Amino acid sequence: MRTQPHVLGIVLAGGEGKRLYPMTADRAKPAVPFGGAYRLIDFVLSNLVNAGYLRLCVLTQYKSHSLDRHISQTWRLSGFGGEYITPVPAQQRLGPRWYTGSADAIFQSMNLVYDEDPEYIVVFGADHVYRMDPEQMVQQHIDSGAGVTVAGIRVPREEASAFGCIDSDASGNITQFLEKPSDPPGTPDDPTMTFASMGNYVFTTKVLIDTIRADSENTDSDHDMGGNIIPALVDAGMASVYDFKDNIVPGATERDKGYWRDVGTLDAFYDAHMDLVSVHPIFNLYNKRWPIRGAAENLAPAKFVQGGLAQESIVGAGSILSAATVRNSVLSSSVMIDAGATVEGSVIMPGVRIGKNAVVRNAILDKNVVVGDGEIIGVDLERDKERFAVSAGGVVAVGKGIWI
Repeated sequence: MRTQPHVLGIVLAGGEGKRLYPMTADRAKPAVPFGGAYRLIDFVLSNLVNAGYLRLCVLTQYKSHSLDRHISQTWRLSGFGGEYITPVPAQQRLGPRWYTGSADAIFQSMNLVYDEDPEYIVVFGADHVYRMDPEQMVQQHIDSGAGVTVAGIRVPREEASAFGCIDSDASGNITQFLEKPSDPPGTPDDPTMTFASMGNYVFTTKVLIDTIRADSENTDSDHDMGGNIIPALVDAGMASVYDFKDNIVPGATERDKGYWRDVGTLDAFYDAHMDLVSVHPIFNLYNKRWPIRGAAENLAPAKFVQGGLAQESIVGAGSILSAATVRNSVLSSSVMIDAGATVEGSVIMPGVRIGKNAVVRNAILDKNVVVGDGEIIGVDLERDKERFAVSAGGVVAVGKGIWI
C-alpha cells in the first residue's frame, strides 16, 4: 500500500481584483459571490478538500474581512486529526510592508511551511471556477521527480496571448514559460493548441524554499510566482507540465469535463454564470460525487407566488418572486422581486430587492442593491454608463448596497 505523502496546501487569495470592479470595491476577489450559493474561493477549497488535503493556509491581504469570516464560518474542520483551513492575513513578519507579490506572500509566511514540515506544497490560486482532483497532479509530480509541476489547460493558440503560456517537450518538461506572448507555442502533440497556465503549482518543499529565498534577495524581481519563480525553475530544468485534460473528476459529464474559467473581468464573470443556467449546463453545479461546498444558510426554500415564474434560471434559498418573471438568470439567496418586474440574463447577488414593474437585463447586481419601482437597467446603455460600470461586452454592473 502506497503511503500518502505529507502535503501542505497554500491558497493565494490576496489579489485586489481591480478588473472585476465594482464587485471588488468592498471585498477581496475570492470573496465575491458566485453561482447563487458560493464564493469564488469555494471552488479551490472544495477541490483540495475533496482530494483529502486538509491542511490548508489561505493567504489574504486586501479587504479580507468578508473572506476571513467566510472561511472561518464555512470551512471549519474538526481538528482532531490535525486538519485545518485557516485564513492567514499579511502579518508583516519581515518589516512594516505588505506583500509585494505572490512569491513574497509565501516568503513572508514561511513559518507556516516550517511548522507543518511537508514533503510537498500545493500552491493554488483562489479565483477560478473549475473542478479538479489535485491528488492526480501531485502524484504525477512525485513520479516525475520535478521540482515544480505547473497545471496547464489547452486553449486555442490564437486565444493564448491573454495567458501565461507553457512551452514543453514531449516528455512534459517545460522549456519556456512565456507571459502573454504574441506568438504562443503549440503543444507537442497539437500545433493549434497552447498550454495556458492555470496558476496551480505543486512543489517539492525544499525546491520551493530555496527558490523563494533566492528570489527575495533579487532586487530586480517582482516576487511573482508566475513571473519569477516558475521561470527560474524552468531555467534550472526543474519544471514540468500537468495536462489538465488528463484529470479525471468523479461524476463529471462529457459537457463539463475539463471546464476552467478565469473570471477576472466583468464579462468573464458574467459569462461563467450564463454557463450554469441551461438545461444541460456547461458547468454542472449538481455533481454529488465531487461537490462544491458553500455556506449553509438557515433559510426557507425559494417561493413563487401570484404567478411568479423563473425559466432557465437558478434561484437561491430564501428568495421570493411575486408575480415577476425571471429568465436565464442566477439569483442568489434572499432576493425579492415584486409584481410585474422582469429579470433577464442577469446575475443577482444576495439580498437584492427589485421593485414593481422594474426591468433588469444583462446586468450584475451586487449584494443588497435596491431597484426602485419602474426602474430600467440594461436597456439604455448610454444612460447606464452615466450611473454604473458597463463592461466592454455591455454588461451593466451595479455596486454593493446601491439604491436606484
